Amino acid sequence: MRARHKTMTGVLLWAAVAVASIQAQGPETFTATASVKSASGATLTAPVTIVVTRKMPKDESDKLLEAFKTGGVTALRSALAGVKPTGTIQLGKGAVTPTRFTIERPTDKGRLLTIVTDKPLVFLGAGVPGAKPKQGYEFAVADLQVDASGSGIGHLAPAAKVTVKGDAFVVEDYGAEQVELKDVAKKAAAAKPKK
Repeated sequence: MRARHKTMTGVLLWAAVAVASIQAQGPETFTATASVKSASGATLTAPVTIVVTRKMPKDESDKLLEAFKTGGVTALRSALAGVKPTGTIQLGKGAVTPTRFTIERPTDKGRLLTIVTDKPLVFLGAGVPGAKPKQGYEFAVADLQVDASGSGIGHLAPAAKVTVKGDAFVVEDYGAEQVELKDVAKKAAAAKPKK
């Protein structure tokens, strides 16, 4: 089983550029279809729902970055104590998992949201013979690239190890194949009940 590494497009921005937060009115809910091809060529899919209740301002994300850089995962977990979750993510019929940080930046086509949980959602491939150990894969990371209407694409690392190489943050996905998020769409806000 080969290791797949991906530079975190959003979390990398903590160190590389100032994160410009685009504040939306109220929570946002995105739906998508997670799709991955197995080693045998079969395509597996599952629905994904991501709710963003808040995006982290730069000063808050900088504190978490500094904790991670100086003390690793243990220091990051300590720094997250008492920090309000940024929303939730649900993969398939799995548990609704709180997201621990969400950052956003503008792109030429809209915006990029990077959403991270502090526990894995699922270990894809864990049940196959010779599967690698789960130790160290303590996060899940989703990147959503959406346009002004909230439509777009994305990727999901449902069990991920986050490390620093040079000045870049790198995500190592537990699974051998990349999970694509297809048909990303922002759900319309529910109408407020009339009084």
